[in-house]
Amino acid sequence: MSGDRWQALVDLDRLRGWMDDCGLEAGPIIEPKPLAGGTQNVLLRFRRGDREFVLRRPPSHPYMDGSGIMRREARVLRALAGTEVPHPRLIQACDKDDVLGAAFYLMEPVDGFNAHVGMLELHANSSTIRHDMGVSLVDGLTALGRVDHVAAGLGDLGKIDGFLERQASRWRSQLEKYHAYPGWPGPGGLPGIDEIEAWLRRNQPKDFRPGLMHGDYHLANVMFRRDGPELAAIVDWELTTIGDPLVDLGWMLATWPDPTGLTIGSVGAVPWDGFPNSLELARRYAWGSTRDLGGIRWYAVLGCYKLGILQEGTYARAFAGKATMAQGERLHKATLGLLERALDWIHSTAPFV
Repeated sequence: MSGDRWQALVDLDRLRGWMDDCGLEAGPIIEPKPLAGGTQNVLLRFRRGDREFVLRRPPSHPYMDGSGIMRREARVLRALAGTEVPHPRLIQACDKDDVLGAAFYLMEPVDGFNAHVGMLELHANSSTIRHDMGVSLVDGLTALGRVDHVAAGLGDLGKIDGFLERQASRWRSQLEKYHAYPGWPGPGGLPGIDEIEAWLRRNQPKDFRPGLMHGDYHLANVMFRRDGPELAAIVDWELTTIGDPLVDLGWMLATWPDPTGLTIGSVGAVPWDGFPNSLELARRYAWGSTRDLGGIRWYAVLGCYKLGILQEGTYARAFAGKATMAQGERLHKATLGLLERALDWIHSTAPFV
């Protein structure tokens, strides 16, 4: 969010009045500073009285129901209070649109850093710390999977019936929609896509234990502590739902760089040596979870399939002039890499855990 765009979306006078009504400090709002985030949502850090706040609200033209997403995120953060899941602490939420033109919420600032954006000196200089960062990433995911979503009041957050059955067909339908962009070569330009889809349908796990999912869990959507390898917070909860938490694990494995640090899903960190490999991540998850990981290969292949199809969308839009061809070709190349990784996993006899 650029330095001036937030001003059209956050009326500080109206925000101050709402905070007065909520009893959140007193006096002027000072030192407003936009923060970078993983989405186009507005993140604004500011001070009032003796306290610092971070405001989160949707952009002016969200691709989905922006206010609905904010209400959903705030609900999840409220439910996570008191759990072992590291997360931004919710302060107060505004469910209505009449204050800032959209629902929004205030949360505590997170004292941490995003390893995907840049490593701190402490972490960059220690392969041991980097290894433990990977361990902490998995531990955050297992902690999320242990949350009793029903007791937390989130039992109605997602549609559990047919959750796994919907996966392969849903993303194939997404791929077929790209035919609307003239010039896109189509699925024929994606070697292995049909084989992967067929394999997913044949090998779908028969059952799963429902739980809270983040929906986009990877290295770029967490913040690490500045003084060590532990997670400071899991962030960007806009895709959270109730489903199969092992889908989150599969997504993390699909986006994980190879041992050399080569990224396929554009999520990584520099330097990379010391970070655990995919097998170590899966084994750490098995150590910290009571879930059955017998079908983890399926979830990892699904993660590659889903991410590849999502990235191919930019390539298709580039043919219609809705994205740059340079960006489209870069993501198309990444998609080919993801499909190759999925095929390697399908045909490999090496253990996942």
